[in-house]
Formats: sequence, C-alpha cells, structure tokens
Amino acid sequence: MSQIKTTKEFQDLFEIDANLNRLVRNIELLNYINPLNIASERKKFYAAKYNYEPEFKYPKMKFDGYKLHRLFFSQRLERIEDDDIKQLYEDIIYEYSSLIECIETIGQGRKFYFNSLKSFGTPTEKDIENSKFILRFDDSEFEEEMLPMYNVEEAKQYFEAYSKRYDFSYNIKISNNLSAAAMVLNNTQTLVLRKSHKFSLNQLKVLTNHEIGVHMVTTFNGISHPLKVFSNGLPNNVETQEGLAVYSEFMSGCLTIERLKELAFRVIAVESLNKGYSFSDTFHLLHNQHKLNRDKAFVITLRVHRGGGFTKDHLYLSGLRNVYKYAKKGLDLGVLLTGKVSQDYISTIKKMQSLGLAIPPKYITDSYATNDNKNATLDFILNSLK
Repeated sequence: MSQIKTTKEFQDLFEIDANLNRLVRNIELLNYINPLNIASERKKFYAAKYNYEPEFKYPKMKFDGYKLHRLFFSQRLERIEDDDIKQLYEDIIYEYSSLIECIETIGQGRKFYFNSLKSFGTPTEKDIENSKFILRFDDSEFEEEMLPMYNVEEAKQYFEAYSKRYDFSYNIKISNNLSAAAMVLNNTQTLVLRKSHKFSLNQLKVLTNHEIGVHMVTTFNGISHPLKVFSNGLPNNVETQEGLAVYSEFMSGCLTIERLKELAFRVIAVESLNKGYSFSDTFHLLHNQHKLNRDKAFVITLRVHRGGGFTKDHLYLSGLRNVYKYAKKGLDLGVLLTGKVSQDYISTIKKMQSLGLAIPPKYITDSYATNDNKNATLDFILNSLK
C-alpha cells in the first residue's frame, strides 16, 4: 500500500481539503429540513381530528446546487497518493453531493424521499425486529424526573451549568421552528432549543449528555484537526455519531425504557415511508395502533415526514447497537470522538493519525469514564439487539 512520502503530496491533500471546506459550508441539512410553520400546521392537524395532510414550508436554499456539484467533482483526487485517503475523499465527495440533492428537493415529496434513502438508507429487517423487541418492554413506572416542568430559559441555564465540565464555548439559540427539543448545528457551533417545549429533568439529563457530551464534543474535536474533513463529516457519520450520543445517555444513567421505545418508534415510522404511508397514516399507526400519545406521535411523524420523507431517524437505534457492541468488546471509543467520523473508517483514521494528518481527541465524553447505568433491563435489551 502506498504511503505519503513528500511535502508536496501533503500540500495536494490540504489544498483539496481546503477546497471542499469552502464548498461544504452552506450544506448543513438541518438548516433547511425543519419546517417554518410547525405550530400552525399542528393546530390544523389536530382540529381536523388527524385527517389532514400538513403543508409545511421550508427555508429557501442559499446556494446554487448545480454549481456546487460541478465544483465538488472537479477536485483532482488523483493527486492524493495514498489509496485509502484518496478513497475516503472520493466517498466524501459523493456523500456531500447526495446531501446537496437532499436539500435541493426538500418539500418535493417522493423525490426528496429517494434522495434521503441514498444518504441515510432505510431500516433493515433486523432493525424492525429490534424495534418490535424493544416495544414489548414495560415503561409505565412513574418517576417525578419524567414530568415536563422546565421552560426553555431554565433549560438554557441547565445546559450552561452542565457545559462547565468542558472548556469550549458555543452559542445557544432559541427557535420556534424546530422538530426536536434540541439540536446542535455543527458548522456554527450552536445549540438550538425549541422555544415552546417543556423539559423534564430526565430529558435535560438526556439532552446534555447527548447534545453537549457527544455532538458538541465531536464538533470541537473535529475543529482541532489540521484537515477540515473531520469537522465537516465523514460518510455515514450520522449513524456512528447518534449511536455515540445515545450510548452517552446509557452510560450516564439517564437512558430509560421510554426513551429507547421512542427510538424504536422512529424506526417503525421510517419503515412506514417505505410502505408509502402519508403523514396521517403514520400518525394513526403510532397513535391508534401503538397507543402513543398524540403529541409524541405527532413529533415522531413530523420528524420522518418532513421534507417529503426523511429516513435519518432509523439510524439512532442501529447506531446505538453498533456502538454498544463496539464498547462491550473494550475497543477504543476515543477514535470515534475525533470528529464527525464513522466506524466504517476507523483504520483510515488511525493511518492518518500515524502520518500526522489527524490527532487524538482533545475532549472525551465524560460519561464514558464510569458506567452509571443501574437498569439491568436496559443492559439486557441492548445486549440482545441483533
């Protein structure tokens, strides 16, 4: 296998990496996929007794998709001598191109759905079986920590207090146009919280360990690399990153059966897209058939139907399964925290570290240091996933 030997070869790699970094700045999918009129469409949906197809509006695209495609594929990757690194960058260009196609077709129904499939895939039979297995377990035990009682300003204070354990600083933004309770925007190092949401104490613990303990940790680890690809993201990084984030919930002791069921319901909802279900069909599946309360059913349905059919949500459960089994073998979680990376490229990341093209993680998810999970049932479930 060829090795990078000269300064010139490093310069070629850094030039290509810098070109891709300039091009990728505008294609943060999460900036475009969240509808602008969630509240009004939810109101109409409820008023119509759940028999209405919401008409969501989305932010306008801020780039020329065709021009970006052309610039991505004009990169002369043959200048990268190392075969593994060249393959990584080729995979990255195809990945970014697929994300552009996703953004270009948001709101265009099945057209967007098929582009989403290309980027995020769809649940396998094993994923469906794992979801049904999880849904058999009882989550009815009442705990005061589960009561929604904190407003967004109190949640913001909780995040700020939690974040003192890490020496990085980030922005916190409050928004009305968010399908999740919270999310991290990688390219601007921003945590976004949903304005109208009421948080329980358990959810605050979940979100801090998930969003800050992993997503923000890998954001800042990614920034610290000499190559920008670790910040912008490797192919299929969503599955690994979300797996790490939910594993952090587990290790910190705040993952619950109810939360695990939520991830299972997301898989069921994404599978409904494959069957051609409409928004109201998926909602009825969750609310009537699976007896999920209407607000939770609406949020999960919204998450998977936004854009025209967004399949990303099935990756949380498969990612958790993969990371749990990886950690169970005693393998190094640090390499997966080096940035927005994927388990698929561990050997390439290690090679790049040995060549001085990548560095070990500056920040480590603190919940990984000690296993605070006290729920034997959760351990049993995760150990049983196929």
